[in-house]
Amino acid sequence: MSGDVYELTISGPGRNALSSVLMEHLIGELRTAGGRPLLLSGAGGAFSAGLNLKEVATLDRAGMTRFLGLLDDLIDALYGYPGPAVAAVNGHAIAGGCMLLLCCDLRIGADDPAIRIGLNEVPLGLEFPPKLLALARTRVPPRSLERVVLEGALHDPRTALALGLLDELAPDVHAGARTALGRLASSPRAEYVATKQALRRGLLDLSEDQRRYFREHIVPAWCAPAVKARVDAALRSRR
Repeated sequence: MSGDVYELTISGPGRNALSSVLMEHLIGELRTAGGRPLLLSGAGGAFSAGLNLKEVATLDRAGMTRFLGLLDDLIDALYGYPGPAVAAVNGHAIAGGCMLLLCCDLRIGADDPAIRIGLNEVPLGLEFPPKLLALARTRVPPRSLERVVLEGALHDPRTALALGLLDELAPDVHAGARTALGRLASSPRAEYVATKQALRRGLLDLSEDQRRYFREHIVPAWCAPAVKARVDAALRSRR
């Protein structure tokens, strides 16, 4: 099985922050993977620190529409990936980075208390686009959903495990993720894919009202001066 695994590494500046270029690359890589068992991890010491806020801070309404549309496309491609997909959460997985791990069939985290995992959009003053909120509602256990989304805290891996953001912890996260992927890939592939697709079909589909809300409310809100100011402040705090 090991030779059949497609290893997809999230790699980019800013702790693998999701820029337009990186999101386009990941979508293309998922097409290339073609349903082979997929192992998703981050380059260096991070999984993904979230959206590229430097890019977000520069976008006008047209640019923001394209940027958030790419994020939706990436979520659809990974959530609907036609094969087993396991995340090796080797470092910080924040906001958009946490969304990517939620798309995977299993999420194996490094047992490192320095790592932070969570959805911190609300504290940043960013309203969830409809597709991302649908993903959170589908993948975060109901008992934890409002805490994870509304509190918007960043959690260590053991807390993330208790909240249902991770499925397992491993001292060697890549070895643990490969073992988990091997379990999933041991099932007959066609039946695995058919069942996965049946379970997930339609769960992230948006109504026309939700699409209109995205165009007419979410995109302008993400471009608003107050939001740009909060994004700039978040960037300054990281320097």
